[in-house]
Amino acid sequence: MRLRCVETEHSLRNRLRLALMGFGSRRRAPDVVKLFLHRPELFGAQAVPVTQRVMRGPSSWSVGERELFAAFVSVQNQCPF
Repeated sequence: MRLRCVETEHSLRNRLRLALMGFGSRRRAPDVVKLFLHRPELFGAQAVPVTQRVMRGPSSWSVGERELFAAFVSVQNQCPF
């Protein structure tokens, strides 16, 4: 279930960011990016640094393995990655 506000209610600056992402990748911006940008003071500002540490920080797992785990969990949750 998508929240309409996360899908549509962005500042002009963030709408431009999302449009550029879509133009550059020729795909819609991922929903998680929309979530991070929607109300960053409530969620994105805290979640982005943690996500970066988890996905790119020191680990015995490679970045590719972590991305694969994230994709697998998304599929199990019936959530497009």
